[in-house]
Amino acid sequence: MSLNVLLLGSGGREHALAWKLAQSPRLAKLWSAPGNAGTAALGENVDLRATDLDAVAALAAQVRADLVIVGPEDPLAAGVADRLAAEGVAVFGPTRATAEIECSKAFAKALMAEAGIATAAARAFDDPEAAKRYIRTLDAAPVVKADGLAAGKGVTVCASLDEAEAAVDRAMRERAFGAAGARVLIEERMSGPETSAHAFTDGVTVQHMPFSCDHKRALDGDAGPNTGGMGVYSPPGWLDDAVARQIEREVTERAVRALTAAGRPYRGVLYPGIMVTEQGPRVVEFNCRFGDPEAQALLPRLRSDLLTICEAVAHGRLSAVDVEWGVEATVGVVMTSGGYPGEHRTGFPINGLKDVDTGVQVFLAGARRDALGRLVTAGGRVLCVVASAATAAEARARAYDNVRRIAFEGAHYRTDIAARADQPVSAR
Repeated sequence: MSLNVLLLGSGGREHALAWKLAQSPRLAKLWSAPGNAGTAALGENVDLRATDLDAVAALAAQVRADLVIVGPEDPLAAGVADRLAAEGVAVFGPTRATAEIECSKAFAKALMAEAGIATAAARAFDDPEAAKRYIRTLDAAPVVKADGLAAGKGVTVCASLDEAEAAVDRAMRERAFGAAGARVLIEERMSGPETSAHAFTDGVTVQHMPFSCDHKRALDGDAGPNTGGMGVYSPPGWLDDAVARQIEREVTERAVRALTAAGRPYRGVLYPGIMVTEQGPRVVEFNCRFGDPEAQALLPRLRSDLLTICEAVAHGRLSAVDVEWGVEATVGVVMTSGGYPGEHRTGFPINGLKDVDTGVQVFLAGARRDALGRLVTAGGRVLCVVASAATAAEARARAYDNVRRIAFEGAHYRTDIAARADQPVSAR
């Protein structure tokens, strides 16, 4: 049966989702809200806020959507899945209560403690002075996290106790992250390489995706401020198979069971960020959707029909679907506006996209068409160039070769994405 699909979101992740959905022979028509210049080439964009539940419900009814796929976390936190389900619309994405696993780090910590999922020790605080008193009792500098959603920027990995106290003031007094920083977690600082463990689940069946790794810091050598993601690769050659299976069993599957037992069955993509420490894998945080830019590296490896998978998840029938993945490696390099994640200028023409190799994907994020029909920059993270090859080294070389063909004023990108993709943990 052909399906009308409404996709919510506007980033590079949503362009990648639209690109993969458009390959399905079962897709009747795709609408994206609000979408971007990339999704506009694959369907119809509708200018509305994905967190406006009334507008989303009205649009789903207007286009007779058979399935709504939610890309970012904000609409899920607002309860878009609940609202659409109440209207009888099938949704790929968790309910508001279930999305709390990402939207409240304190809830996630409590769930992990109950389920026996390994993570860093942490305490939550609603009062900044109490948080700072606790910091002064610590022997080592902690990590300070805004409890709510902060677009990937609400975490401060502190080098000193003074820096930790300043991070508390920035989040709770200065409200650098808005309402997300009204409560903070003071968390034990862990060390080790990180990986992302995505999985499709309908609350009962779990279908694991390949592992991937993103690069959060703005500058080479993991220097500079945290960003929404500067690049990604899959798979991490350094991740031991036994550790990978341990993560799948003792983190992802255990979390799905715990949520179902708590009356919050999960339907969508569950994605724990993992740090592989000397004590074993431990959860950094949970996410209630595809990562961005991880989706851009994972979806090109998917051999099965994404639309069929999403439909099965939405209807609780994932056990009936085979999910197959390619064995190739993928590397994605993000190009940003100069100054990102700080202040940056936009509106500059993007040149060179026609020079990109066939088979190399360019997923647009902060890009739009201007009055002259030119593709111009429109955000911090502008696009992600993704290449595939037999090895990460080959994919990396191909990705950078194509990045160098693309130009816009102020363009910035890291030059070391996936440089250690196959390096053993002992050598990192």
